[in-house]
Amino acid sequence: MKLSVREKASYGLGAVGKDMVYMLSASYVLYYFQDILGVSAAAMGVILLVARIFDAFNDPVMGVIVAKTRTRWGKFRPWLFIGTLTNAVILYMMFAAPPSLDAAGLVAYAAVTYIMWGVTYTMMDIPYWSMIPAFTEGGKEREGLTTLARSCAGVGSALVTIATMPLVHALGGNDEKTGFRLFALIVAIIFVVFITITCVSIKEKATVEMKSPGVGEMFKALIQNDQAMAVVVAIVVINTAIYVTSNLVIYFFKYDFGGTGWYNSYTFFNMFGGAIQILSMMVLYPALRHWFSNIKIFYICLTSAIIGYALLLGIAFTSMNRPNERSARIAVFRQASWPSTSAVGSASAYPRACAAASASAKPVPSASIAVRI
Repeated sequence: MKLSVREKASYGLGAVGKDMVYMLSASYVLYYFQDILGVSAAAMGVILLVARIFDAFNDPVMGVIVAKTRTRWGKFRPWLFIGTLTNAVILYMMFAAPPSLDAAGLVAYAAVTYIMWGVTYTMMDIPYWSMIPAFTEGGKEREGLTTLARSCAGVGSALVTIATMPLVHALGGNDEKTGFRLFALIVAIIFVVFITITCVSIKEKATVEMKSPGVGEMFKALIQNDQAMAVVVAIVVINTAIYVTSNLVIYFFKYDFGGTGWYNSYTFFNMFGGAIQILSMMVLYPALRHWFSNIKIFYICLTSAIIGYALLLGIAFTSMNRPNERSARIAVFRQASWPSTSAVGSASAYPRACAAASASAKPVPSASIAVRI
């Protein structure tokens, strides 16, 4: 039986919710702990690096656990729901650090909450994408649903990049710490509601029984497969670029652009770039699929990304006096880069943040559509 509009919409809502959570963490956790709470860049760099190394082993382990799960509700939905609840709670805790903590306490708090957030996100993310074959009939239906979900994930990412700073300042006034805490609570609630709708509306219709390889077998197979290794290396490089730019763009606007209303220019930038991002994922990619294979689309994206970063580097050395003009000029080139990437110019005004951001790269399904499909 073909998927109903209700089922497709419900699955898409889940993608919106989970990428809202993801983008909030990916783009603002460094800013929150370093710029607002005062945790050192060196400490944050170590935390982010350790978390990424841990994820390299955590992801395949979670995949094995999901594959071996057998319940009356299926193998995917229980982990999807449990992972969502725990991740939402930890997301709120991560942006609600107790004011009584000293410097060492803040470092420990950041380490524990961020690593636990990564574990619980994996607990939810692996079954979300793995469950598609369990309720679709294959072929064009699966490809169509995957494209829809990726597009919805882009919407979720764009909503957070556009709304975060205005709502943080609206909720907290001049107190960004309070603003982030309340905004994280709102995003966590939306996340739980949307994934609950997904879990209730989607039924696992078929499960293919097959032997699940162990973690060691996975890594051995990866090392022996040069094609798979090439894909993995590409994902790592792509997401390194994504995370460096998404973590540093806020510093670029705050310290290089400056001014009391810097976040208005930052919001305008994200709004313009986010709109192009959504249109690209919903319109441009399906159009390109009519004429090009996925590998050719990847090459097109790779080329446009290189051109985009080169243009952004050039913009960083130009003199732009009007905030809205310079934001628009940067945003035009933003989507020449990756779907979920925020652009960043010169790092001269925030060298302390650069080392920390470079350690935060983690492969993300919604941000690597050309590689993963």
